[in-house]
Amino acid sequence: MSTTSNPVAVVTGASSGIGAATARALAGVGYDVVLGARRLDRLEEVAAECGGTAIELDVTEDDSVAAFAAAVDEKFGRCDVLVNNAGGALGTESVAEANIDDWRWMYEVNVLGTLRVTKALLPALVASGDGQVISIGSIAAREPYKGGAGYNAAKHGVAALSRVLRIELLGQPVRVCEIDPGMVHTDFSLVRFKGDQEKADAVYRGVTPLTAEDVADTVSWVATRPAHVNIDQILMLARDQTSAQVVHRTEQ
Repeated sequence: MSTTSNPVAVVTGASSGIGAATARALAGVGYDVVLGARRLDRLEEVAAECGGTAIELDVTEDDSVAAFAAAVDEKFGRCDVLVNNAGGALGTESVAEANIDDWRWMYEVNVLGTLRVTKALLPALVASGDGQVISIGSIAAREPYKGGAGYNAAKHGVAALSRVLRIELLGQPVRVCEIDPGMVHTDFSLVRFKGDQEKADAVYRGVTPLTAEDVADTVSWVATRPAHVNIDQILMLARDQTSAQVVHRTEQ
């Protein structure tokens, strides 16, 4: 039995960036928000800011996901929206020079992480009578680009998972949406370049990229559409970006 009259939204990768912004945005439109991520100290700070609940979560570990889902059920007894945001990229090596460990990590966190959490919470989403699965993909899911093979493969996997899930849930009270942002100024590039701040800064130099709040605002809009409306896919780009590697930059 539900312990709250408010709809409940679960956001993964919620300790920073798009995930943290999404938790704040959904709390702002009336959701009780559950925030999941590995960095519990930072997660609790974000949860305190938006009145949410922080629960430690590693989407690459079966036991962690199972414990997380059980904790959501115990505390709230329901789940109305799942935002699969946990993910990321590592490296820009060519296929010929691919780092297998980096590829494995990208597949685990992006694809299998999305699968694990979705599978664990899907019964509750169906039981809600109006559930939603919103997965944060990437332009990399739509457009292969040089140096992006590992991330391309992972995000293409997330896209395929999302689209098949939409087909499989036809007739069930669950909507499925894939939001694919282009360049967003978060710590994404810092992670991709393994802490090289100079390389990360260069990605955004001379251009105004999307912000985490821009993407979060879109998630909030999708989550608050009428029950009969399914927003299947959204591609979000900055005005000065037309494809994965075509960006207009002003001189600095």
